[in-house]
Amino acid sequence: MSETTVTSRTIDGVELPAAGTYTIDESHTHVGFAVRHMAVSKVRGQFAKVDGTLVVGEDPVQSSVQVTIDTNSVDTRDETRDNHVRTADFLDVENHPTITFTSTAVRPVNAGSWKVDGDLTIRGVTRPVVLDVNLEGVVQDPYNNHRVGFSATTEINRDDFGVSFGAVMEAGGLVVAKKVSIEIEAEAVYQA
Repeated sequence: MSETTVTSRTIDGVELPAAGTYTIDESHTHVGFAVRHMAVSKVRGQFAKVDGTLVVGEDPVQSSVQVTIDTNSVDTRDETRDNHVRTADFLDVENHPTITFTSTAVRPVNAGSWKVDGDLTIRGVTRPVVLDVNLEGVVQDPYNNHRVGFSATTEINRDDFGVSFGAVMEAGGLVVAKKVSIEIEAEAVYQA
């Protein structure tokens, strides 16, 4: 990293990160999910290993993002459940070691918020999804790194990606719901 200070910029009254390439800071990024369990509560989990690149365009709508998630890094705070999620019933980690997201378009919603269209691939199945993205901040850290933070959410139907585990409760209803909420808190560091 050069000693050159990178500055943010203001567009339409919003402080935005400088144009350029940023890498996701894995230790300060959370990729989580929540799914209803037995129709009475939600189970939450996360992926500990995530890698990605964010390219911020001079014009923010020309920005792009590419992310790779290590499916084996799933953590739901229950080792037995994690091991089941890694099987062919769910993520099929042996045959599909990664989940990927590649953006295809960025659409402004309002100051500091965008819809990011992209292709999500789970278990080798690619489907279009839309992330609701908010800029959380831009900062120069004490080590002279230019950082940016974003939050994002979306919902998917796991059946759309071939995750069709269908255990049914005795009284009816699925043990694991089909709708999965995805929650992301991402921090990225300027590279060039």
